[in-house]
Amino acid sequence: MNKGDMIAHRNAFGLALVAIAEKYPQMLVFDCDVCTSTQTAGFRKAFPERFYQMGIAEANAVCAAAGMATCGFTPWVSTFAVFLAKRSLDQIRVSVAHANQPVKLNGSYGGLPTGRAGATHSSVEDIAVMRAMPNMTIFCPADAVETMAMTELAMQTPGPVYLRTVRCEVPVIFDNSWKPIAGKALQMSDGDDLAICSEGMMTPIALKAAEKLAKSGIHARVLHFGTIKPLDCAALVKASRECGRILTLENHSVIGGLGGAVCEAVAERSPCLVRRAGFPDVFMESGDDNAILSGFGMDVDGVARQARELLAQPDFR
Repeated sequence: MNKGDMIAHRNAFGLALVAIAEKYPQMLVFDCDVCTSTQTAGFRKAFPERFYQMGIAEANAVCAAAGMATCGFTPWVSTFAVFLAKRSLDQIRVSVAHANQPVKLNGSYGGLPTGRAGATHSSVEDIAVMRAMPNMTIFCPADAVETMAMTELAMQTPGPVYLRTVRCEVPVIFDNSWKPIAGKALQMSDGDDLAICSEGMMTPIALKAAEKLAKSGIHARVLHFGTIKPLDCAALVKASRECGRILTLENHSVIGGLGGAVCEAVAERSPCLVRRAGFPDVFMESGDDNAILSGFGMDVDGVARQARELLAQPDFR
């Protein structure tokens, strides 16, 4: 993969499963009749004896995976995020999280990017749901390189993991050698006028917004949170003290996701002005993803505008 290539997370996830399968012989994949959509079909072809087609029965898939985990296996359950975080939530809570089983959950089609598939398929509450779950680790990769790396990192992480992947193609921003560390944010640009804290596919947008702001003399620090839980509170305290203003950017509702987590962290440790850029408290609509993002001020121009508005607010400290 080369920087600038447009590759979907789901494609990278499918490639990663095949690439690491021999290294992790205990790894299994449970699919909910969406293997061509979430790209686990490649694993099915390469390792059919380790692939389980569960049909449109997400709760059953989670329970079966949890049972296999008690036998020494490390199973993946792969399906759409909107189904995984809602239909099978009770099973995730009781059989996976409460039991602290090493079941790995691929929440594909996370956030908005299913606009043309219908509003009901958008999953803008899943991070909030999973973040409230004890024992759960949450990864939100920025690009295909980080998706592949986090697929293996999930296998190395004890207990349950929620890996959030998206359907749409996003630009590659990392070198192929990139190895994320669980619980660590990555500073991707320098600046002390404000900090833009982003997750997942929004980080490339944050970087472009920072470039736009720099042309007008505003220097924004971009912090990529590939891990939402555990949260890198030390990076946030540093940003709060050195920048004084934080703009969060997420492909999620502003309630309970990265923005909520950031507010909780800085309020307890180092209060500063925080503005949350994300989806308001509404259900999503059907349509073109880019048009919807723009409408909510989550494109490059919208993020730059919100950054300027945040800078115009008086410092309360």
